Order: sequence, then C-alpha cells, then structure tokens
Amino acid sequence: MIRDVWKENFDDEMCRIHFLMFSHHVMVIDTEFPGFLRNTPRDAYEEQRYEDLKFNVDRMELIQLGFALCDERGEIGAVWQFNFSNFDPVTDVHVPASIQLLRKNGIDLEKNLQEGVDVCVFAEHLKKIMSVHHRLQWITFHGLYDLAYLLKMLSEKKELPDSLPQFAKIAGDVFGSVYDVKFMARYCNGLMGGELGLERLAKILDIERVGEAHQAGSDCLLTAHVFFHMKEIYNLSDDMFQVLMLVGNIPING
Repeated sequence: MIRDVWKENFDDEMCRIHFLMFSHHVMVIDTEFPGFLRNTPRDAYEEQRYEDLKFNVDRMELIQLGFALCDERGEIGAVWQFNFSNFDPVTDVHVPASIQLLRKNGIDLEKNLQEGVDVCVFAEHLKKIMSVHHRLQWITFHGLYDLAYLLKMLSEKKELPDSLPQFAKIAGDVFGSVYDVKFMARYCNGLMGGELGLERLAKILDIERVGEAHQAGSDCLLTAHVFFHMKEIYNLSDDMFQVLMLVGNIPING
C-alpha cells in the first residue's frame, strides 16, 4: 500500500496524486527530519515555541514526506513516501540520536542522497497540483513541524515567516482546513487527554501499523486510520471538527 518515491518514478507518482485528488480530498501527512536543535519547554509561551520551530526548520533539511490520500468516508486511495536527496548526514546539521533512530528504522540516508527527489523539484510539482485542487482537508498528528516543513518547501525564501501571526496567516491561506489528531484526542474519553503518542493511541483504538515506525509513509497511514476510527467511534461531526482546526494552540485556517 505504501508507494516509495524516488527520482526515477517521481513524475509518474505525482501524476497519480493529481488524478486521485479529483475523488480523494483528504490529505494525511507526516514528515521525517534530522531532529530538534532546540527543544522547547512544555510550559513555553507560544512565541517561544514558534521561535524554536523557526530556528529548527530553517536550519535543517527534510528527509522524508508521507502522503495518504483518502475520501470523506475514510477509504484510502494510496499512500506515498517521498525520499528526498537534500540531506547529507556528513555535512548537514542534525541531531545524531535522531539520525541513529531513523537508520535503525530502515531509512537509507545514502540511498536518499543518490536516488532521492530534490525538494525544490517536488515543491514546484506540488504547487501546480495545489493550484488545481482547492478543497483539500489536511490531517496531521502533532503536526506543527509537518506543516512548517511543507511551508518552508513552498516558500520562495525557503524559510519560515518571522512571526507567529504571519505563520498562522500563511498556513491558513495555504492549507485551509487542518485537523490535528493529537489535539482532537483531548476531547475524546479514554484517550488520556491527548497526552500520548501515535503508537499508543493506535493501540488503545486497536489499530495495527503497516510498515516501520519513524518512516513517513507508515506514520501517515497509521494517522489516517486513527483519524477516521476516532471520527466513527466518538461520533464526531464536521461541526465539531471545525472547532479543532488548530495545531497546538495556533489557529491556522485564517
């Protein structure tokens, strides 16, 4: 179910995404990146959280991006795992423990470097697709960094806006409707007030993972299953979701 994307099959897979989007309007995303140069305290103000976010994202390269395209009933059309060529573990800034974890879970950074997709090429194709498909709903799990890396990729400056309000405005303009599964779990009985990771949440809901943890394709597929399962068993309506279009405490849909 998870389609690995490299330089050689990139054009074909982007065409698949484009045509599937005519019938599947829910986009679940996950990213893998080289760690956190700054770790933000749990009690930090939102402005400090954003300063740390910008510091981390502006200085590091994306390693993987997972896309799962679903329809409104939760039927999954396909899942893609884009492997990018822009991160060099020898020369680029990273957190060693994070890179060790990614290697342990099967990411071949040397193969990415040689056979992966250039981020700029991917961004240009994604912009064209998004200019055609406007009714997308974006699903993440604790996804502020996922959205930030995508915004950086799509930005002409290849860096995030200077302030939190600017980020919130631009994210709202680009993505429109965004649902964060971890945030939604705060409002569901038995889900520990949302204070749990994706793997633990999936186990509580009795959902099995496909593929390896800490790989973007597997993580976004698991997020998709969790999202639609929560929607069904907790009888969450679209009106309720409208309240939850937040990432952390940051409104991002304008």
